[in-house]
Amino acid sequence: MSLPVVAVITAKPGSEDVVREALSELVAPTREEEGCLSYSLYQSSDDSTVFVTVESWRAAEDLEGHMKSAHIAATFAKAGDALAAPPAIHSLMPIDEQ
Repeated sequence: MSLPVVAVITAKPGSEDVVREALSELVAPTREEEGCLSYSLYQSSDDSTVFVTVESWRAAEDLEGHMKSAHIAATFAKAGDALAAPPAIHSLMPIDEQ
């Protein structure tokens, strides 16, 4: 069973380009991580300040390793002042699995 995760990252208005660039640099190294089953980055079509990652990890330990990785630290150092709030990271539990 995999661990689905959704992260919502909100940029300060006017800082969307900085956040998009920083988050885009995170995609390739994250996909190479041990335990990463999938990782996609999106920008809301309704609110350009909102970015969402849709992720799937083999296990909680893999997600923990990701959160401690050098590329996560570099991304949030680069985007830090451009963020409106800390990222909201949601590990998901299935309610009705098919």
